[in-house]
Amino acid sequence: MIQEQTGKSLLEAEMTFNGLGIIPGILDVLSRLGFKTPTSIQHKAIPSAIEGKDIIGIAQTGTGKTLAFGIPLIQQILKTGRGKGLVILPTRELALQINETIQKIGKGFGIKTAVLIGGASIHHQIQTIRANPHVIIGTPGRIVDHIEQRTLGLHDIKILVFDEADRMFDMGFAPQINKILQAVPKDRQTMLFSATMPDGIVKIAGNHMKLPVRVEIAQSGTTAENIEHELFVVKRNQKLPLLRKLLEEYKGSVLVFLRIKFGARRICKDLHNVGISAAEIHSNRSLGQRKEALEGFKLGKYRVLVATDIASRGIDVKGIELVINFDLPENSEDYVHRIGRTGRAGMNGKAISFVLPDQGAKIREIEKLTRLHLPVSKLPNLSSYDRRG
Repeated sequence: MIQEQTGKSLLEAEMTFNGLGIIPGILDVLSRLGFKTPTSIQHKAIPSAIEGKDIIGIAQTGTGKTLAFGIPLIQQILKTGRGKGLVILPTRELALQINETIQKIGKGFGIKTAVLIGGASIHHQIQTIRANPHVIIGTPGRIVDHIEQRTLGLHDIKILVFDEADRMFDMGFAPQINKILQAVPKDRQTMLFSATMPDGIVKIAGNHMKLPVRVEIAQSGTTAENIEHELFVVKRNQKLPLLRKLLEEYKGSVLVFLRIKFGARRICKDLHNVGISAAEIHSNRSLGQRKEALEGFKLGKYRVLVATDIASRGIDVKGIELVINFDLPENSEDYVHRIGRTGRAGMNGKAISFVLPDQGAKIREIEKLTRLHLPVSKLPNLSSYDRRG
């Protein structure tokens, strides 16, 4: 059974971190880091999580879920002085970003973390595990690798967090998640955060959580209200010329999503040829290459980041002006996650999708999920952009 705590977002002007049960030391750190006003998911989830209740948090990307579980996680460890936290998430990039946030809040209190992800040195990871970290952050596959190699035991996990849980099921991590659930103690607190609520998550709630409090900021599939949507119906050979034209029209940072990784290099090369700095991020890139691309995008070295859905939930970059769906996503839920990279933290954003003439059914699926009408714009004259390829 799930206890409901639904509702639209509160007036954020009336919210503060005081009164949520957060200890003074953490409040001081939040203030020093510039966190003045909690987001709706933080305001609703933190008090119940601090009380030790199991949580199901349903909220779109960009709503501040990391602090919603990170603050209670750190506070419980400081309070009890024993037990560890385990945060499981779908991608390497997201693991590194969450580690960065938990380090910012917890480092002054002596909180140690270990990041267990593929593409990084397993020897170094074993050393960080031996250093007895308070919080382990990792992807399901690498966590299971360590369990099977007996380099990681989960007998002392007191708080288990699933972040972007729906994405992990989309990526086929259900077997690994089940192995982890079998390895952690039954007597623990579980927090599960997700943008959508597929059957796999309902099953976890029923079988592995104790009367979870459901904190829902928006209906599953809801997109941020401050994002403007636009569609162009195109032929395949019009996509690159249209991309060049849009990059002349919009001057800020742009995130371009592809369905498969093999076109990323061609797009980056095409953009370099017309003087636009671009980097690619997908599963064929090494962890070092992916980190360099993401950092370069954050710092403005690259104006355009070309990515597959591996990055739809692993990118937390402020001020992305435009998300372009160069290819429509395979699943309509991924539309929500992709466009959630823009319009973050209350800022305005824009999402433009390139739609092939035979993809009308896919658009209707997205509209049904998001409860939005996605307007189609007239295709501009692309002849001068076509010649530059």
